[in-house]
Amino acid sequence: MSESATVMAPQRTSRAHVARITLRDFRNLAPMDLALPAEGLALVGENGHGKTNFLEAIYYLQILRSFRGARDIDLVRFGAPGFHIAATLGEAAARQLAVGFQRQTRRKKAVVDGGEPVKLADAIGGFPAVIFSPADAELVSGAPAERRRFLDVMLSLTSRPYLAALQRYRAALARRNAALREVAGGRPDSAVEVWEPALASAGAILWRGRRTWVRRHAEEFASLCSAIGEQGESALRYVTPIDCDDADVEQVLLEAFARRRALDVQRGMTHAGPHRDDVELTLEGRDLRTFGSAGQQRTAAIALRLLEAATLRAAAGTEPIVLLDDPFAELDQRRTARILQLLQGDGRGQTILAVPRATDIPVDLTRLDRWRVEDGQLTPVEP
Repeated sequence: MSESATVMAPQRTSRAHVARITLRDFRNLAPMDLALPAEGLALVGENGHGKTNFLEAIYYLQILRSFRGARDIDLVRFGAPGFHIAATLGEAAARQLAVGFQRQTRRKKAVVDGGEPVKLADAIGGFPAVIFSPADAELVSGAPAERRRFLDVMLSLTSRPYLAALQRYRAALARRNAALREVAGGRPDSAVEVWEPALASAGAILWRGRRTWVRRHAEEFASLCSAIGEQGESALRYVTPIDCDDADVEQVLLEAFARRRALDVQRGMTHAGPHRDDVELTLEGRDLRTFGSAGQQRTAAIALRLLEAATLRAAAGTEPIVLLDDPFAELDQRRTARILQLLQGDGRGQTILAVPRATDIPVDLTRLDRWRVEDGQLTPVEP
């Protein structure tokens, strides 16, 4: 896979599903060892009883961290020494994944098909899943960091070169910023410059990967917003001060670091590079972050998640598992039906829906087995 071509079209799309999941001491969830239906299930329960925690545990196996931004130590059940999550994936993605975290040592360990990867990062992305939640509105209304994180997570899951470059970039950025503060205290300027080649090399990969993905999916983003029911022309654009060909971006970054070095020393941080870029989402030319209504922002966020699902599908050749954390709250039935139809794609993967009331289950998902969630316990509901 090339650095910028993070998506590959599969010859055949199969469906992934969690055949079995084991949880120990994860948040408020009771210890469990459950076989899950291949089609999925609908979790019904009042807020605070563990529905989202269950989805969080499943998705943890995808990115090896909380999608809600919680620290690992805060995921451990109160009074427990650590947590453990394990799952067996069925069909084409047949494999076993497990991850554990120890509170005392702060050590995290992953096991893939019975073996421990050389690096923890090697276990990332082995679990094809995408999660939709009301918090996704932050992808549109939030700060640029939210949109950069969206791109970084998705592209890291579908491209090993991108993940490696992201790790190198973050390390070089932290060291250059530390050197900037030391230079301000009297150290020579060369202590900053020494980190710039590594920063430019890794940054060029991030810049190419992000810009390629955004350009490739801009038209589809507009089509999805329209299909969901948005009136007007939607647009998706990668916002960066760098204007050059892909082959020149590393040199352009080096020049930007050198040009801003004095300012960076003065302020103690790096002001140029992909960590300062953004993704612009507009409707009829107006920035949705500033001028979009809550409904318009949610439509754009859902379109981004649909594109993420398509990206995972294309890279893995497998329909990802779909985790729905009450994402249709306050959406009318027509828009909900359109979203589910779009999500269907070539045959939607296993779907796990979490809602507070049975009446919140969309018509298209009423066929799913229904489980009750109460005080961290999951109990099948008799038909």
